[in-house]
Amino acid sequence: MAALKRFALAYLRNPAAGLGLLLLIAIIAMALTADWFFPRDPLSLAGRPLQWPGANPRFPLGTDNSGRDIAAQIFHGARVSLLVGLSATLFATTLGVTLGLLAGYLGGKLDALLMRICDVQLTFPSILVALLIDGVVRAALPREVHDQIALFVVIFAIGISEWPKFARTVRGSTMVERNKEYVQAARVIGVSPPRIMLSHVLPNVLGPVLVIATLNLGLAILSEATLSFLGVGVPATQPSLGTLIRIGNDFLFSGEWWITIFPGVTLIAMVLSVNLLGDWLRDALNPKLR
Repeated sequence: MAALKRFALAYLRNPAAGLGLLLLIAIIAMALTADWFFPRDPLSLAGRPLQWPGANPRFPLGTDNSGRDIAAQIFHGARVSLLVGLSATLFATTLGVTLGLLAGYLGGKLDALLMRICDVQLTFPSILVALLIDGVVRAALPREVHDQIALFVVIFAIGISEWPKFARTVRGSTMVERNKEYVQAARVIGVSPPRIMLSHVLPNVLGPVLVIATLNLGLAILSEATLSFLGVGVPATQPSLGTLIRIGNDFLFSGEWWITIFPGVTLIAMVLSVNLLGDWLRDALNPKLR
């Protein structure tokens, strides 16, 4: 009850969280009902190219330069963005928390090695690391094989570029927790280090991790859109908001604005909703505001 009360108070202090929640519910509903509203392949030719929004009831958001339904691509593209964002964030969180726990609790050479790796990786922009990994995979595998696993490559590339944030945060919190009395007492009675890390230390360092994971979800969604915009994201056989924005960018100044604007607004709403909920979660878990 105390936890629910704390979250409710944080919600009242941050009314924008309500907007974020509504936006996120709407986007999740879009992703879940994409097959119901648009059962056909969203990349199939559906009508005359470059139809204006509202000109044809079948295509409420218009069509692109190939006659494909913009609304269908947005609904299915939102599902891809959420899938990649959630999977990449889960991967980065799991890897970062695991390595951060080991570095903070064990210390020594392992801690020094892992933190130097973090320092080196943090000197490069995350999108550059993701581009590098995707380029290496493309060079190492035949194109047919790469296209089959392209979605997993994007998830791995985004996740591996974001784990140092989690590792450094968890490492710092773990170094504080390992010297507290409850950890010392667990050592005295013979509890094994893995059990101490998982049962005692981990629950007390998860607060900041949840906030970082929420905010990182928005960054992961943006990274997927950026990679697809650059032509190295999800394969061309799958709809993506970034790919649709790239296609519309070529027609933006010739009057066909809807190809870029509608997926761009969807992407903004998706990231904004996650960031607003991240701010609310930060306030709810901040002990100074309790």
